[in-house]
Amino acid sequence: MVLAIVGLLAAIALPNLDVQRYRVDSAARTLSSTLLGAQRQAVSQHHDVVVSFDLGANNLRVHSDTDNNGEVGSGERVRVVSLGENVVFGSGSAPAHSVGVGPVTFVRRSAAGHPAVTFRRSGSASEAGGAYVTSRRAVNTGTHPEDSRLVTVEHSTGRPSLLRYLHGAWEQQF
Repeated sequence: MVLAIVGLLAAIALPNLDVQRYRVDSAARTLSSTLLGAQRQAVSQHHDVVVSFDLGANNLRVHSDTDNNGEVGSGERVRVVSLGENVVFGSGSAPAHSVGVGPVTFVRRSAAGHPAVTFRRSGSASEAGGAYVTSRRAVNTGTHPEDSRLVTVEHSTGRPSLLRYLHGAWEQQF
C-alpha cells in the first residue's frame, strides 16, 4: 500500500520536474563561483587571474597569470571549467540586460581570441561585463526565457552577481 502511494506521488511529481532549469541554475552558480574564486585568487596570490569564455566548447578557462603579461607561460596554471550538459552561453529568448547584448559582454580578448576578464591583484576587474547562460532547449526552440541566467562582474570591485530572468524581468539572486 505504501509503495503504491509513493509510486502515485512520483508519477504526479516527475512530469513537473524541470531538469533543464536545474542544470542552468547549476551552471550559473558554477560560473559565479568560478569568477569569485578567480577574483579572490588574484588578491591572495598578488597576480592577475584571467578568465576566458570559450563559447564553442561551453567552458571557462582560468589562467593564473603569475607574470601579469596576459599570456600563458611555462609553469602558469590553466584550469578548465565546463558549464555542464545541455547548457550554453547565451540568453535564449530572454531580452538583453543593461550589461549588454551577446552571450558574453566582455570586450577584451584572450590570446586565443575568446572574450575574457582579468582580475587584478587589487581585486578589481579589467572591465565591467557579464555572461549569459541558458538551456540548449531555449536556444533551439526560441522559448523558455525563464531558463536564462546572467552573471555580471563589477569593474571596481570585481564582484560577481547572479541574476535570473523570471516573470518578465531580470532579478538579482545574490
